[in-house]
Formats: sequence, C-alpha cells, structure tokens
Amino acid sequence: MSLRLYARSRALPVTYAVLLGTALAAGWSAHRLQAQPFFDHTARVPVVVLAPLVAGAAIGTGLHVHADELDRTAVRPWWRRRLAHQAVLTASAAVLLALAVPGRPEAFGQPAMVRNVLGAAGVTAAAAVVLGARLSWLPPLVYFGAVYVAAPSMPGGAAAVWAWPVQPGPEGWAWAVALAAFVTGVMLYAALGARPDNGRPRSRYPGRGAPPEGRPPGDEPPPGRRPRNGRKSGGGPN
Repeated sequence: MSLRLYARSRALPVTYAVLLGTALAAGWSAHRLQAQPFFDHTARVPVVVLAPLVAGAAIGTGLHVHADELDRTAVRPWWRRRLAHQAVLTASAAVLLALAVPGRPEAFGQPAMVRNVLGAAGVTAAAAVVLGARLSWLPPLVYFGAVYVAAPSMPGGAAAVWAWPVQPGPEGWAWAVALAAFVTGVMLYAALGARPDNGRPRSRYPGRGAPPEGRPPGDEPPPGRRPRNGRKSGGGPN
C-alpha cells in the first residue's frame, strides 16, 4: 500500500489539522488564563489536561480503518505500521502542544503537557482495541474528567498515581503511570489493531493476506489428492 493511500485510509490530513488547531487553541487559552488578575502559571492546569485529551481523541478516531479489505489482504505484517503510526502521531502531538505552554517546566509547563499527551494516547489506543476507534475517546474523557474534579489540591502522595494528569511536570510517579499507559496501549494496538466497527470479527491473520472464502490457510488439499467434489486438485483428467 502506498503512503498516500495509507494516509487517506487513516484520515491523517484531518488528524494533523485537528492537532494543529488544538495546539493553537491551547496556546491562546494558556496565555489568556495567565494574563487574568490573581492568576499564575497554575491557571494552565485546564489546558494541560484538556488539550492532550482532545489530541488523544483525534489520534484515536484516526485509528478507524476506512478500508478493512486493504488490511485483510496485506502481505506484510501490520504491527510495524501500527506502531509507527501511533508513535509518529503521538510525537507530533507532544511537540505541537509543548510549544503551547512555554516556561515553568517545574509546574504545569512542557513536561506536564508531554506526559499527559503520552498517557492520553496510550489510554486511547487501548480503548480502540477494546471498544473500536470511533469510541476510543470515551474512556479517556471519563477518566480525565473524574480526575480533574476529584483530585486533591496538593500534589504528590497517592494522588500522583491515580491523578497523574493533574500533577506538576517533575512528579516521578505521574510520569511512571503515564509511560506505562502509553507503552501498554501502543503495544496492544500494534499487536491486535482497533476493534472493527462494522461488527466483523478481528482478523486472525493480520498482514498475511485474507484466507480463501470458507477455508482457513493450510487447509488446501495437496496436489494429486481427490477432494470432496470428486475432481482431482492436480488439474489433470480423471
């Protein structure tokens, strides 16, 4: 499959347009929040939480396969392309959104933004495997929203593990959880792919070509043997 056809089947132009628009909106919002009276760099917490969530949703919905037949008839294994797809989009989102929150790396600046992008991308990828790409945005939305509402005001402690999206950038446990979520989600997606949205079961032979209709690979009769229909499979006369 050519790169152009692959990009169209995964809606990559739309995904990158959403990522760019999210980065611009995040930069404008962060500047506006800090410019308000009685606000400081901690006012960027909503931006650091919401922008990675939108970016993860854009990446996740882009995992939808618009031409499932192309995947099922591919010759090369698909896990490499899935891994590269997720890695490139996540890296692009991390760079674009990090530029939206310059300064204050010790608080809610670029490290916190990159960490949340990685975590959101991992959770979204895992959700695509379980629920399908079109619903992959739902679990991150529920989790990030619950954390934003219920997290304590003081960072650190046990909250650094379960409320990692609202922790300052240098918090070690928050980084550990986000990285674990990213690696787990990406590995699951690379190995299994997104759950089909059309009700069709996930292919048992991804990247090795589709088996003949009604016959799994390896079930073909050897040459010279008489199949069930009474004709020889070698092509000669009876």
